[in-house]
Amino acid sequence: MSDPATSIDVPALRAHFPSLRAGYAHFDGPGGSQTPAPVAEAVASTMTSPLANRGRVSAAERRADDIVLGARAAMADLLGADPAGIVFGRSMTQLTYDMARTLAAGWGPGDEVVVTRLDHDANIRPWVQAARRVGAAVRWVDFDPATAELDLDGLAEVLSRRTRLVAVTAASNLVGTRPAVRTVTDLAREVGALSYVDGVHETAHFPVDVAALGADFFACSPYKFLGPHCGVVAAAPALLETLHPDKLAPSTDAVPERFELGTLPYELLAGTTAAVDFLAGIAGGAGERRARLVTSMTAVAAHEDRLRERIEAALAALPAVTVYSRAARRTPTLLLEVAGAASPEVYRFLAERGINAPAGSFYALEASRWLGLGDTGAVRVGLAPYIDDGDVDRLLDGLAAFVDSVPAAAATR
Repeated sequence: MSDPATSIDVPALRAHFPSLRAGYAHFDGPGGSQTPAPVAEAVASTMTSPLANRGRVSAAERRADDIVLGARAAMADLLGADPAGIVFGRSMTQLTYDMARTLAAGWGPGDEVVVTRLDHDANIRPWVQAARRVGAAVRWVDFDPATAELDLDGLAEVLSRRTRLVAVTAASNLVGTRPAVRTVTDLAREVGALSYVDGVHETAHFPVDVAALGADFFACSPYKFLGPHCGVVAAAPALLETLHPDKLAPSTDAVPERFELGTLPYELLAGTTAAVDFLAGIAGGAGERRARLVTSMTAVAAHEDRLRERIEAALAALPAVTVYSRAARRTPTLLLEVAGAASPEVYRFLAERGINAPAGSFYALEASRWLGLGDTGAVRVGLAPYIDDGDVDRLLDGLAAFVDSVPAAAATR
């Protein structure tokens, strides 16, 4: 029997999501989650309230300032980070490009950066391009296609005193692999390198503790965990103080504001706070928000893991289906293809039945190519807190029906 303190009332949770009333089964959460009503209401109420540029004189100024400070505090609670080191931007990709340009200003020929083939391109290309602009070398770390596990021995081999930064994902958005991030960051620190961790996919499914991960930079996207479209990078304020990005002369040089170009989107930050508060309430725990978040995200992980195991067991009975998500530690994300069929056909077949499970490489281009799937990838099934057993039933029925409709697939059964 599940522990009431760490379980989810899924029907009650689903009632907060207006989009679910349309009747679709949303296995497309890795690309962006559905939005609960309190988040949408926070965005709307902010946009219709008196607002001004941040300040502490007028009520409108104070409201804007309070929204920003509140969002920093909320994200710090979610990530186990320092509010003074929370940087907001348009997206994780934009922030990573900004950080790459800023850090690369201190690199040159003879320096090296390390990237992995397991990562989303947003944690590869900005570093590759920044390194090449300044004449620094790029070292690659592979993963085993058979197990989807990152090659940590290979990582150790490419690190040296010339390494300036190691970029690694906390969880692959394509196959769900969760590498041993603390091992990676420790190895980086031993050679004097910084670590930049893509936590976009991880943050949606598990409790996060940036300090425990040893990450110098941790990037994520609120719209992957029930919030609005924006990006976040968490870092120690002292580290941010050492970095000097390009900025307008009149804008503040304070940290973290020096990294936030232009006026922040107050409505999206209000929505981000609402999303964090919503997550904190999922399991109905007590105590400070950080403690409630850990309890809730632990419950989310347990709920999603149970559903993932259901799906994996059913797919194992379909020999025509190949699942590429095989790591020992993984998110509830399955990349699959059906023998004798192009993945877009599976995607369309399911979509016609109200099941959203898209096909593609999902910007994890290097990973898709390394798996032999080229640039087109395969079908991705991703779970979210609002997915229930009825959704899983529909998915499994849909996949079984598709397999039966494909002669080449049926022949393998």
